[in-house]
Amino acid sequence: MSTTQSILLRPRPYAQHSGSFFLVALLPPPKYVPSLPAEIWSAIFEFVAIQQPGLLWPSLTTFCCVYQRPSKEVALPLLYARVAISKITSFEKFVARLHFADQRWDSIRRIPWSTPGRWVQAIDLSGIEYTGQSQALLLDSLLVKLFPLVPFLARFSLNPSFVLSRRAMEGLGQRPEAVNIRALEGLSYIPSGSPVEDSLVQLLRYCPNLEELELIGRGLDPAEMDTSFQNPELSAPDSFIPLALPCLRTLTIISVYSSTLFLSFLLSPLPSLQKLTITPYDDVPTALSSQFICDTRRLLAIPTPLHPKIVANPTSSIPAHRPLHIADYSAPLARETSSISAHPSCRKLPPTADSLHPAARPRFLACAREAAAAAAGIARGACEGRALAEERDGDERAGCGGTRRTPGMETASSAKGSPGFGCRMERV
Repeated sequence: MSTTQSILLRPRPYAQHSGSFFLVALLPPPKYVPSLPAEIWSAIFEFVAIQQPGLLWPSLTTFCCVYQRPSKEVALPLLYARVAISKITSFEKFVARLHFADQRWDSIRRIPWSTPGRWVQAIDLSGIEYTGQSQALLLDSLLVKLFPLVPFLARFSLNPSFVLSRRAMEGLGQRPEAVNIRALEGLSYIPSGSPVEDSLVQLLRYCPNLEELELIGRGLDPAEMDTSFQNPELSAPDSFIPLALPCLRTLTIISVYSSTLFLSFLLSPLPSLQKLTITPYDDVPTALSSQFICDTRRLLAIPTPLHPKIVANPTSSIPAHRPLHIADYSAPLARETSSISAHPSCRKLPPTADSLHPAARPRFLACAREAAAAAAGIARGACEGRALAEERDGDERAGCGGTRRTPGMETASSAKGSPGFGCRMERV
């Protein structure tokens, strides 16, 4: 309603002297609120998803109820960007939805990937509990059907109770979009025991931009101890090609003592490795995990944040890079007291100003100056006390007063060229 327009009310229009009344609104006129573009809404919900992930779904649900029109272009990509499923039935419906949308996708469009499959960036299936072989087979079949529909998948998490088959790993790796994969978590790994390259190593060859890798093995069964001691060590074939993982920063290998995967890591450079979590098997002679731990010492071997200085091995051909934190998750056959920081080559160095946060550098430098001044004072006091004790012992042996040398002073003999303390003083 416009404020300039006046409305008159005539209660008795046919009366001879009818009065008129102005219509007064009970509420002020509403203010015009401009609608936000879809890009602003997308940025808002992305901020909520990063700060408080638990509030994303209720916020998007309210948004879709209030604003029906922009919900399709704003809410749906955010809903499908990070998918976390804890039931196999829900995952089956999710895969069916993506497959149905892909079947209806028009191939004439400029975008070759269908929606909502191309919106999916992270899939978390770690909450699905293992109930039996039939469920595991169903999950593996669904993953084989899913991977070609999610071209921009960057993070994949799985419950280690499930073992990915060869066809699932090939479906994940043998596609051009495998370069978008950044993290693989919760993958169950069972070594093949043969010198032939297994499917997991082949998968890593298709993921050059991988940054995080987590592998969970089955460990070493006590019944297999005799055979493990008798098995010969694995050797790489002549045609072996090292893995190209220049971006790998976090590597977790738990309950795996020897495999072609360890052999591939031993023969491949890992220049960006920062954190290593591994189960040592020092009691198994043929275990490659211990050799892998020794080789990673070439990068760094200080597992505390107070000593981030890099300790490089001068005999290594691989240059030192960033700090390497090695956590020890000991297995039944592993030594619980084993730690990479106990190796003689792991020297603890004091922190430097360059290794600290810029905000903490002034305080660090001030404390360093105070500590240096205190250390100098202690050293000076020790020297003075030692000099006094020597002078007192000399006087007692000579049995006379003589000329006494005081710290900070110079005796008569020192003035002639003997080592002295800087000035001259004689006893009165």
